[in-house]
Amino acid sequence: MKPFALCSLALFASAPSWAQDNPQAQAPGFLEGSHLDLNLRHYYSNQHTRRDTYLGIKKAEGIERTRTRQTWVQTGMLKYSSGYTQGLVGFGVDAGLFSAVNLERGHGRVANGGDRVLVDSAGDALPTWSRLGIGDVRLRLSNTELKAGRLMTDNPVLRYKDNRALPSSFQGVGLYSNETGWLALQAGSFDRAIPRTGTGSERLTTTFGNRAYSGERISYLGATLKPGLGLEGSLYASRFENMWDQYYLGLTQRAGDKSHLALKTAFNYYHTRDQGQQRLGYIANDAFSLALTASHQAHGLTLAWQQVFGDEYFDYVWESTGNYMANSLYSDYNGPNEKSWQLRYDLDLAAFGVPGLSASLWHAKGWNIDGTHYRGDRNARNRGYNVRGLDGAQHDENGLTLAYVVQSGRFKDAVLRTIVYNHRASGGQIDGSYDELRLVGNFPFNLF
Repeated sequence: MKPFALCSLALFASAPSWAQDNPQAQAPGFLEGSHLDLNLRHYYSNQHTRRDTYLGIKKAEGIERTRTRQTWVQTGMLKYSSGYTQGLVGFGVDAGLFSAVNLERGHGRVANGGDRVLVDSAGDALPTWSRLGIGDVRLRLSNTELKAGRLMTDNPVLRYKDNRALPSSFQGVGLYSNETGWLALQAGSFDRAIPRTGTGSERLTTTFGNRAYSGERISYLGATLKPGLGLEGSLYASRFENMWDQYYLGLTQRAGDKSHLALKTAFNYYHTRDQGQQRLGYIANDAFSLALTASHQAHGLTLAWQQVFGDEYFDYVWESTGNYMANSLYSDYNGPNEKSWQLRYDLDLAAFGVPGLSASLWHAKGWNIDGTHYRGDRNARNRGYNVRGLDGAQHDENGLTLAYVVQSGRFKDAVLRTIVYNHRASGGQIDGSYDELRLVGNFPFNLF
């Protein structure tokens, strides 16, 4: 799939309904519609390993093992977005400068290299780092936008990752069409990732495969349909060139009213097969999840089941969270042949007189992780996945999130979040055994 073919197909599909809703006709102008926003983020994490999991401190004589890691970073994300010029086709630009200051720079405390902060070749945390996180030019015809540059993509196969001090983004072309209220189209083609702890771009690799191998680009085309009656469906097709073809199907049904009882059923399915030069070897992987949620007033209870069919990981592009599966938590529960379940409880404390305060509590367990039948490297192909040592591996986690959204005043819409979790793994499960506390504050400001 080439980017121009994707864009043309999506544009053609939406063309008949342009006249129904045309925000471009009300475009205020390039400068008149401009706005400048600043988000200040304070990110703190304290992590301790358990069992046979260790972190590493780089020393002149080698790697020293440690059980603790501390991350403390202050960041600023300054984003300028112009309005669209007037006329049939509008023109606009976006630019976002992301900067970070390391408040914790102890050589031993940051541990494990650049996994959470940017470090130099000696493993020392850099005092500051900055990058162009967002930078694009955009065209709009009716309610269809074409963007080229560095974008924060958000879809089931390529979604930016935002679980660190700064988010990731991707470099390429994206098209977004919302010509009707019931159909939204996305298409795109991206060839570079801008990592969370980096100052430049890097080639596209995978999250769980051998990262020595990369693909030229990932291209996709997808649609989300909302026919009414609480139904929503999404279908995406993607190609990670010379790595895999991947297809996604998502179905959601909502019924009822949470003032009495609301029910939500969510089904997600991914089908992945090797492609082109098969740089990760042979891949034959299917993964699905089914989640049922019942909500009554302030309370929500979710039960989810997830299963992987295949002798390698269910995988996605590194620096993305292209994974809409129900059990994508601290761990993704995506090991070869893995089964997992999750029980989750959500509470909105507005019903108890504290608007803006919410809590989530969950437990998840995965088992039957088995890579002993892996044959992806047959016929002299690359060994894309190191899974043969996984035989009956299992893991589980418990998590608690408290979040508060400021309701009024100068800091209105600021979000304060506390996350506490523990994860225990056995049999070589990839995520290891950790206890962690995270404190994250986001303070948005509109400068003009």
